[in-house]
Amino acid sequence: MIDLDAYVEGVLRADRATLGRAITLVESTRAEHQELAAELLTRLLPHSGGAHRVGITGVPGAGKSTLIDALGTELTSMGHRLAVLAIDPSSKRTGGSILGDKTRMAALSIDDNAFIRPSPSAGVLGGVTRATREAIVVVEAAGYDVVFVETVGVGQSETAVANMVDTFLLIMLARAGDSLQGIKKGVLELADVISFNKADGNHVHEANAAARELTSALHMLAASDDGWTTPVMTCSATERIGLTEVWAQIVAHRIHLEQRGLLGEKRQKQSIEWMWETVDQQVVSRFRNKPEIQARAAALEAQIRDGSTTASLAANSLLS
Repeated sequence: MIDLDAYVEGVLRADRATLGRAITLVESTRAEHQELAAELLTRLLPHSGGAHRVGITGVPGAGKSTLIDALGTELTSMGHRLAVLAIDPSSKRTGGSILGDKTRMAALSIDDNAFIRPSPSAGVLGGVTRATREAIVVVEAAGYDVVFVETVGVGQSETAVANMVDTFLLIMLARAGDSLQGIKKGVLELADVISFNKADGNHVHEANAAARELTSALHMLAASDDGWTTPVMTCSATERIGLTEVWAQIVAHRIHLEQRGLLGEKRQKQSIEWMWETVDQQVVSRFRNKPEIQARAAALEAQIRDGSTTASLAANSLLS
């Protein structure tokens, strides 16, 4: 039996065990759990909203988790309380997830002022776990004033994460001659702060050159609607070089939004999008769980396999 009063009390006093159970509840796909989760979120919502929400993505090998570990420990040493929601890729075959981010954040994982929650994406388009938005509400209610949402990688979940955070940080890796390869224009347009990681040792010159190249390339993109100019920086998570400057730009972006009265507006738009995303999920879930739909779907799937109908015709049959 789930005691919601105990859950609310435990979250508000930042009890880590209760915090974990609360996030597990909002992640659950069971109907009875979703009803309880909705009530829990309603009670926690007045205590949320005070954190700086930062989305973090990057090219493969850019060292996102290492950078989060290094930057995060700097933030906690400054008195911040940090929550990291690390979204792991789930297997489409088994639904399994690596959930290895916590092991790559060795310092933060034992930091009393940090809370790391790896969550499987569970097959959701873009790799974004269904309950990430709800998890943000929970950790904010627990008093965490900075929330990092780490995506599984460039090209998979950037837009979804950008629609739930205040500031979007793109981590890049300088490679001789191809520093812009594999980066989609849309990802660059989403980024509020960009930093080339691993700018240390023999790679400093390479990283600086890549930063200059990207800075020039960004001038060809359309100007940001909010008047912010995306800074391109370099840093080294392993050597802890440039992290303070990266954080300063993240804070500067938040201040920029606040001074222009855009932060509240941005969050309101995000909440409305959250509503419609929830509607979409619920409509599809209820539709697919109807016994008559399941029975009809089984027959149509068989017809698709033997080639007697097409996927589009089968879909129209279900919808009608």
